[in-house]
This record gives sequence, structure tokens and C-alpha cells, in this order.
Amino acid sequence: MDYTNLLEQYTCKACVLSVVTYEDGSYGDIRVVTGNKLFKDDIEDLTKQPFVDNTPYYMSLPKDLNFEDFIYRCAVLHQPLHTYVSLYQMNLWVEMYLLPLASDRENVKYCLYSYIVTPKADENSMSDIAPDTSSQVLAACIKLRGSDDFLSAIKDITADIREICDAERCTILTVDRDNEICTLLGDASVPGSPTFSADDSGRRDFYRLAITWEACLAGSTCLIIKNDQDMEVLKERNPQWYYSLKENHVESLVIFPLKYNGSILGYIWAVNFDVKHTVKIKETLELTTFFIGSEIANYQMVKRLETLSTIDLLTGVLNRNSMNNRVSQFGNDEEENIKTLGILFADLNGLKMINDKSGHNEGDRSLKKAAAVLKQVFVDDEIYRAGGDEFMVLVINNTLEEFDEKIRRINEISKVQTRVSFAVGSSFAEEKIDIRKLLHKADEDMYEDKKEYYARHPELKYR
Repeated sequence: MDYTNLLEQYTCKACVLSVVTYEDGSYGDIRVVTGNKLFKDDIEDLTKQPFVDNTPYYMSLPKDLNFEDFIYRCAVLHQPLHTYVSLYQMNLWVEMYLLPLASDRENVKYCLYSYIVTPKADENSMSDIAPDTSSQVLAACIKLRGSDDFLSAIKDITADIREICDAERCTILTVDRDNEICTLLGDASVPGSPTFSADDSGRRDFYRLAITWEACLAGSTCLIIKNDQDMEVLKERNPQWYYSLKENHVESLVIFPLKYNGSILGYIWAVNFDVKHTVKIKETLELTTFFIGSEIANYQMVKRLETLSTIDLLTGVLNRNSMNNRVSQFGNDEEENIKTLGILFADLNGLKMINDKSGHNEGDRSLKKAAAVLKQVFVDDEIYRAGGDEFMVLVINNTLEEFDEKIRRINEISKVQTRVSFAVGSSFAEEKIDIRKLLHKADEDMYEDKKEYYARHPELKYR
């Protein structure tokens, strides 16, 4: 059929696509039959090649499973479709319209495809969605913005998305490339499903798989696996992921990257979802993930600021600001249920001499070693760098015997560690706990221990 006259009536870029269909309901070759002048000029500008009629669509347009699904639904199932998507790798937004066309061939179907490209998101286009979809997206936004507990809101949204998709499981996680781990934010599943592995080894194993997903997206806004035909495409792109899905009895999958400023922060996915509602699910998640990505970025920024305000960046333990706040608030929280409290002051001996003789870089290494020793012994306790060469540890709800054993281990380990020698002072109390008295006693004991140390080693005395 000749669609040239029809196409030239369009004032935006437009073309006609054909798709070969088979008796089993699957599809095959998809081609660009022809396009209007605006379309051809755009394609030639992108590909730097002359446009040729009736060529495979991926010679003109990005190869994309979601796009192929839209073409199939429009041309074969006669569904008029509209969507608004982000081509995040190109920093572009595309508004797409697909309309079914009549066909004079039994196994070849046609649709008209037109599109508008903009460099920035248009709020009017984003909001031009079905009422039920918009209400679901709005509900997610209200939960995110209206909650004081971000993680709780994310868990609620994960459960909502699982229901929208009628999926077996829905999961939201972040990908930390610096520390090479994935962190689970939300996970909702039907009863009886295996739990997601959230321990440290599981997070690292999953990270190694998750970093392969971006390549599988191939520049698309998402990846949707609906049937065996789509699974075979995934098998070609990523055999490791394919076999992992098969091993876990996954027959369908929709996965979206969570992006902010062009960077992928994590992913949201649903497995074994209702494929009859693929278009609605895609439309809902396309917008929901736009807002979730922004909120995750904001949450991570706040957590980084909190870390900077509470963590000693050199040693990784809590800083003096955190220590002062903890001491001021100590015992105010009735739920804390503190029955015993042990306090340890540990002062690194000889730091000034190390700084003077070997330089401050070597002194910093000694402080890091000192913190590592404390972390090794006081695994579940609160460790603070009080300032300079001094550390403080709060040990809550240990017995006196357990507390004394930790002090013994500190002294034992520091004896065999190069450049780590502590002057130690401690105090311990049960029931009526006065933290300031305990701090004073531990501090006095520590200075007595330091005096004895320098009496034994006058050559190391720094003042």
C-alpha cells in the first residue's frame, strides 16, 4: 500500500512501520516502510547515511523490545497508543503516537508512528495519562513527600506497585558502585515466596549481577520480558541473568532503572506480572520511577550530610559532635532500657612523636590502625573519636565480666600491633547510672595509665 500522501499530511516526524506475524501469535521482521520528509531528514542526520525505504527498523531507530511490543500491539492488535519516555542516554524526551493502519496482506500488519523530541521533560505531556494511572502515581508521590520515614514509605510503595502489576514480587534496591554492594529498600511478595538475601555476601553477589543490567537496557527506559520470545533476546544479551531468572522460575519481568541527573541510582522490578496489562504497567512505572529516583537522590544526599556531621572521616568511627550529643541525650529515651554502662577511654600513645619523626601521614595511618583495633573488639558498641589521639567507647548492657574481657583484649591486641599502644581508662556501673561521673572516672584512669606509660618509656614522652 502507498502511504506517502498520508505521511506528508503530518507536520511532525512520522513513518509507517510493518510487522510480520506468525500463526502462533509471535512476530518477526519489523521494517520502516517509508517516512515523511521530516522523518527522513531526522534519520539521515542521526545515522549520517541516506534513508532507504523498507529496511529493518533498527537501521533507523534504536532496537528496543518495548518499542517492538508497542508496534505489535498497535499494528496487530489494533490498539492506538501514546507514551512519553526518557531516552536517558541521549538526555532527550520523546512523545510517541502509534495508530493502526489497514493492511492488504494477511501476515503483514502496519501502523503509523509519529514522535516529538524535546531536550527537557514537559510537565503537560507527563501528566497526560489515564485517570487511574495518574491516581496511582499521585498516591505514590503523596506517600513519598508526606512521610517522615522515607524507608517506610518506600516499602509501602513497593507493596502498592506489586499489586498494580499483579506480580509475584516487587523489589526496589540501590546500587552503590563505590562500595560494590546493593542495598534493599523495599521488597513485597506473595506469601510463600523466598525472601531476598539482604546479608552482606548476598548484597555483594547481587551487585555483580545488577551492574550488568544497564547494558541489557540498551538505552531503553526499561526492560519488559513478557514471553519466551523476549526471554530469548535476554539470553543473547545476558546469559548469566537469563539463567538466574530461569533458576528462580521467572517467566515475566519488568525492570526500570531509578535515575537522577543521568545516573542510575538503583532499580525497581516486578516478576511474574500480569502481561495482559503490560502497557498500563509500563505507563505507571515510567512516571512513578521518575519521582522515586528523585526522592532516593534526596534521601542519599541527606544521609551523606548526616554522615559528614556524625562520622570522623579519617577513622570511620563516630566523631566528637556525635559523642557530645550522645552524652547530652543519654538516658532521656525511656525505650533505651539501659541496665549497665561501661565507658572506656583509649588514648593512642606516642602520636606526637610519630607525627614529628615520620610525618602526619604516618600519624594518620596510626590513628586508622587504632580505630581498627577498637572496631575489632567493640563490634556492637559505640566508638567515638573524642579528638586528636583520644577515643571513647560506650558499652551498653554488658556484664562487668564481658566489659573487662574487652579491655583485656584491647591491651593484648595493641601489644602485637605496630604503632598501636593505648593508655586506657575505664569505669562501669549498674542500675543508677550517672554518665558524667563515669566519664570523669574513666578519663582520670586513662591519664594515670598514660603517666605510667611515659614513666616506663621517657624517650617517647611528647610533653
